[in-house]
Amino acid sequence: MLRPLQARFRPADFPNLLVGLGAPDDAAVYRLNETQAIVQTVDFFPPVVDDPYWFGAIAAANALSDIYAMGAEPLFALNLCAFPEDLDPDIISEILRGGADKVAEAGIAIAGGHSVKDREPKYGLCVTGLMRPDGLMAKGGARVGDVLILTKPLGVGVLTTALKREAISDPAHLDAAVGNMARLNRAAARAARSAGATAATDITGFGLIGHALEMANQAGVGFEIAWDALPFLPGALDYAKQWIFPGGAETNARAARPETHFGRKLADWQEMLLFDPETSGGLLISVIPDRAKDIISQMRAAGEDAWIIGSVVASNGIFVS
Repeated sequence: MLRPLQARFRPADFPNLLVGLGAPDDAAVYRLNETQAIVQTVDFFPPVVDDPYWFGAIAAANALSDIYAMGAEPLFALNLCAFPEDLDPDIISEILRGGADKVAEAGIAIAGGHSVKDREPKYGLCVTGLMRPDGLMAKGGARVGDVLILTKPLGVGVLTTALKREAISDPAHLDAAVGNMARLNRAAARAARSAGATAATDITGFGLIGHALEMANQAGVGFEIAWDALPFLPGALDYAKQWIFPGGAETNARAARPETHFGRKLADWQEMLLFDPETSGGLLISVIPDRAKDIISQMRAAGEDAWIIGSVVASNGIFVS
């Protein structure tokens, strides 16, 4: 679908467009001068939780995450709204309030937006950010010998699917998932930048393996991921054992499994968790080993956590050990 656009907008014709359709990334980056580059992203989706306030907050955090994943700081945001005509105005207000509170937490303002009528509610943001061109954390920057750090636990897909199927066995499981999705990746991005991270992306709809594969392929390397090192949200393993997966997990598995190699025997549900679609997930960061401790210590100082989950190797694809 993108080929006509890629042929129309050739990188050679736009030398200041540092990141565009040529090597797709989390956001577009346009160099203004030697010290400044504009970063822009857009993201919106239908509700992933029942509470309208938290839906708005999660959608906003998810959109802001793309700016952080590039190594930039957000400047301002625009609302993107699609609501049914008969949707209760109080519900719309709560969605917008959740988004506004999350944008305010990021230290920026909502400066406008656009709304349309639609059969299903949808909400998100267009976010503009600023960065130094030499501070770019592109997907393709991973280097052999780097270690891989993940900054949020996994399992959002199975937990939100359990919610839809009314299979949540403990309300605390849902609370943990909502808190995870609504948490900004600001501290993670700042820690990665200060540690000189070579590459990063945020883990969202393609799942851990899908997004790791994007990074590895763009860098021409392989990623080795240790199953035992992966963090999961409370309840995620139990729901996965019951095979409570969203349809997107199967789609992700079909797309990424040919380039995924398992060096150990995992149960089917364990394998599928690696393809589970995330919403507003953490950053996957590639950094030289000597600086990995800096990221983890900064995250803990900010009251958050991070985990070393693997390394970058001289090969192709993803290896699960």
